[in-house]
Amino acid sequence: MKRTLLCLCVATVSWTAAAADTAQFERARKAVEQGEYKAITSILVAQDGKVVYEHYFDADGAQGRRNTRSVTKTVAGMLAGLAIEDGKLASASARVFDVLPPARRQKMHNPDPRKDAIRVEDLLTMSSIVECNDDDSFSRGNEERMYLIEDWVQFYADLPVQGFPGWMPKPADSPHGRSFRYCTAGVTTLGEVIQTAVHEPLQTYAQRRLFDPLGIQAPQWQFSPLGLAQAGGGLGLRTRDLWKLGQLYLDGGRAGGKQVIPAAWVRQSLSPQASARDDADYGYLWWLMKIPSGDGVITAPTMAGTGGNAVFVLPDKRAVVVVTTTNYRERQPHALTLKLLTRDLMPGL
Repeated sequence: MKRTLLCLCVATVSWTAAAADTAQFERARKAVEQGEYKAITSILVAQDGKVVYEHYFDADGAQGRRNTRSVTKTVAGMLAGLAIEDGKLASASARVFDVLPPARRQKMHNPDPRKDAIRVEDLLTMSSIVECNDDDSFSRGNEERMYLIEDWVQFYADLPVQGFPGWMPKPADSPHGRSFRYCTAGVTTLGEVIQTAVHEPLQTYAQRRLFDPLGIQAPQWQFSPLGLAQAGGGLGLRTRDLWKLGQLYLDGGRAGGKQVIPAAWVRQSLSPQASARDDADYGYLWWLMKIPSGDGVITAPTMAGTGGNAVFVLPDKRAVVVVTTTNYRERQPHALTLKLLTRDLMPGL
């Protein structure tokens, strides 16, 4: 089916700064308009804490809440750090089933001492011992199976322990001692861990401790059938809200002259904790992307979601780049976004 492009003249806002080449950004805009990157919905480029380019490619414009899917997971990592800072959660080493309501363990299928030992850090690094892999359609823990169940957290609690046949590296033999397997159900569970620890609905805690200090209003949460705010995906935020989250980590957790998130948590979150694939390590729910730049490769902490949605933090360029899309059914949508970043946006910085 041929896709008809919306009028791309609506809701356009652009800023200029001495450090930015806006002509380069205009070339990027034209490439998007011509359909080279399929369904890009917005681009925002900020440098030195200021927006230097911003453009919207749909009728929702600057006020549209973008469903950036798994970008939400990175927000969950921020909230975990705040819960620890507030003394509500002991540490990243806290055992998940010691925090969750006792019924989670009491009703658990496939009980195992190794499941009892799962820690918050295992959920933050996509490396818990249960069999959960969104990239494997045969996995019992695949997120599409979770959505068929009413209780998403119990779905995670009931999963069996992961087996490691000879052709699969065991955690002890893997980089950083962790076997990385992308698991939305684990981050969904992390949301209930945080909510239980802080004695406050997850969405209320997020607003009070993270969003209000950043001036982020009216986020659109998705909820499980039992009413748990989904920490694993689907949070609707404006493009400028996404920039504020990326800028927060570029600035070491500070915003508006205040330390919103502890600097130590930011450093830990952006340090390699697991090896995700050849072109990326993984921190605390942050992708640490290895991106070509000039004659070399830079590491760009990235909030990433299905369809190629991304918030790139570029420390070497003192910049944050936000790209939102609806390329949910495109092949290799993340490759499209990465091409847009490296070929058409980074040269403008």
